Formats: sequence, C-alpha cells, structure tokens
Amino acid sequence: MRKLLTIAGALIALAFAGTAGGATVSVSITKNGYVPLSSKIAAGDVVSFTNADTVAHQIAFKQKSGFSCAPSPLVLQPGQSGSCTFQTAGNYSYSDPNVKGKTYQGTVQVTAAAGGGGAQSLTLKAAPQLVVYDAKVALNGALASGKVGEQVQVSAQPCGGKSAPVGATTTGAGGAFTLQVQPLMNTVYTAKAKGATTPAVTVKVQPRMSLSKVARSTYAVRVSAASSFAGKFVSFQRYRLIDRRWVTIKSVALKPGTGAAAPTVVSSRTFTARLIRGLRVRAVLGLAQTGSCYWAGKSGTIRS
Repeated sequence: MRKLLTIAGALIALAFAGTAGGATVSVSITKNGYVPLSSKIAAGDVVSFTNADTVAHQIAFKQKSGFSCAPSPLVLQPGQSGSCTFQTAGNYSYSDPNVKGKTYQGTVQVTAAAGGGGAQSLTLKAAPQLVVYDAKVALNGALASGKVGEQVQVSAQPCGGKSAPVGATTTGAGGAFTLQVQPLMNTVYTAKAKGATTPAVTVKVQPRMSLSKVARSTYAVRVSAASSFAGKFVSFQRYRLIDRRWVTIKSVALKPGTGAAAPTVVSSRTFTARLIRGLRVRAVLGLAQTGSCYWAGKSGTIRS
C-alpha cells in the first residue's frame, strides 16, 4: 500500500508539472533526508515534495513570504505529495521542525524569471489553495503599476482539460483585483492584463465526504465530486488514544450513489463495523484512490 501511495504522489506531481506554466522540480523526502538537498529554480517555478519515508514529515520554511504552499502547513504522510510555488527571487531554507539535528535541512535558490518585465508586473494568488469540492476560492493579485480600471482576464485549466477563460475583472485601488472561482477538481489558474501573464497558481480539490451512523454497527459514507469514485476503496478508521493515531478498521468499496445534480457525481456505501460505543471514527479516501485529479479526502469525525 505504501508503494502505491508513493506512486500516486509521483503521478500527481507529474500531472501538475505538465499543466502549470512554470517548471516543476521534485524533491524526495527519504529516511536519510532530502534528495536533492538544494534546488535551483526561477521565479514562478514549483518545487514538489514527495514523502518517500515510512513516517510523516513536515516542511517548514524559515522565510514567511515570497512563496505559497499546498497543503498549508506542509505536513505529508507517507506517500503524500505537496508543492510550493515561488513568486519572488531569493534563497529559501527549509527543515523538518519535528526532527532534531541537521538531517532534514534543505534550500531552494530562486532566480529572477527569464524575460523579466511583463510577467513580473502582474501577480496572482489563491486563497485557500486546498479546498473541499464545491467550495469557492478567492483569486487576487495586483498590477505593479498600480493603475486603476485595467481589465484582467483569468483562465483555468482543470486536470486533464484545456485552458479556457473563467472570468474577468478590473483593477481597483493600487492596481489590485480579485475574482471568486469554484474549481471542480485540481485546477491551474493564470491571469493576464496588458500583455502581462502571471505565473500559474494551482488549487487542489478534495472530494467532499460525509460519514454517518445509520444503525448500531452500521455506517454510511458518501463522496461527492465531479467524477465517480465507484469501485474505489474508502478506509474506515478509528482514533487510537493510546498512541494518538488513526488506524484503519476496514476498507470498503464505493458504489454509484444518487441524489446529485450535474456536474456533481455521488459515490456511496453502507457497511457494518462492530466497535465499542463512543470511539472517534472517520472515512478517508487516500491518494492511491483519488488519482491525479483530486487530493486525498476525509470525512468529519463521528462517534461509534
């Protein structure tokens, strides 16, 4: 299973590398540290981190600005991947704050983007960069000139699809602009104004999941997204207090569900699991199951 998760994380990194405007550099987190320890990229490029170790790791940067990461904080379970997009030239150092010593310390050297002028005159950020399906995202940025009333065209490239305009807005005070979007799956956004194009910004989307107890020892899980997850396996987990970790009780295969309007597709399953009452339980759809177009999803917790 760990091997499958690692492969899935790598596929996600490759998928984003193929769709994003900037280049993507990969860093593996191994039991011996980061490989490579140092990366050199241009402004607008992406560093993708994949946890190839058997324990969770966190990537924490000493600097607090000039880049954006998803997920945030950048905590990766075994096999998971995350990425950081660097908008500003400079040297960025990072480490795992949960590991003592200098084993897990790395650097990213970011140079000014080639061709400088135009692309650097317009910025774009997304907040948040990791959302649950059907949630909205605020795209915002600014023209370096600060000019008011300039039209900004925003384009979106959903996973596996082509880039197309998704909306337009105009700059306000200080050249700032904002636009609300609703990605249905992992999506790359860019903005253009007066011949200037921003570096790509990726928003990752988790399937929307719910878990309910419908009878004694009987539970129902429901997954909503723009794609079907029928045939994929959900992990039913309980929280083990003795060592403060989630453990899988059983895996259940999803079936086609009902009660959704296009473009939403529901996958669901009712199943039994015998547990003592009062335990915290949840459902998780891992990266090996969601594929390259969605991030791993999980339900809220309920009591058994």
